Amino acid sequence: MIQIDDTIISMDLFDKQFCCDLSACKGECCIEGDSGAPLEESEVPILEQILPVIWDDLSPVSQEVIKKQGVSYVDIEGDRVTSIVNGGECVFSYVDEQGVCKCAIEKACREGRIDFYKPISCYLYPVRLENLRNGTVAINVHRWKVCQAAFELGKKMGLPVYQFLKEPLIRRFGAEWYEKVCIAASEIEKIKR
Repeated sequence: MIQIDDTIISMDLFDKQFCCDLSACKGECCIEGDSGAPLEESEVPILEQILPVIWDDLSPVSQEVIKKQGVSYVDIEGDRVTSIVNGGECVFSYVDEQGVCKCAIEKACREGRIDFYKPISCYLYPVRLENLRNGTVAINVHRWKVCQAAFELGKKMGLPVYQFLKEPLIRRFGAEWYEKVCIAASEIEKIKR
């Protein structure tokens, strides 16, 4: 573990390699699981605000779920998460022409219709954040069988998790923090040699 500012970072952020491989997984992370994507409380009103813009991109089933319970709910562990369809699929997902499950929020952002990319937990995946009691945030790499191809592709490319996630890490923690992560990575490489 390495501490940078108010974060404690798992060595996996530096040692593990990762690169999404949608051709292999078909976006299964948006479908699998027993709960929705974790949300920060500040993201719920944003999702409610952008909902009219992305509404037509959502499936009729997703629209019905949102009408009944809203964009989010509190799961069995007490965490605020995105609403899901039939116990798995995120209400904000859609399937493209190639049969790949993707995020309607991200699609709308890329098309310039909104300026919110997607929930930070989705953007940061495979990293998971844990808020500790002392105000520190633990940063860990989550291993999930649906992302095995992404770990394999990342290894083939030699792309460490922290480099793959540069943009979302900067969005969440800032450019100055990310620069410190890069310096730490450089120091770790020197020690390994």
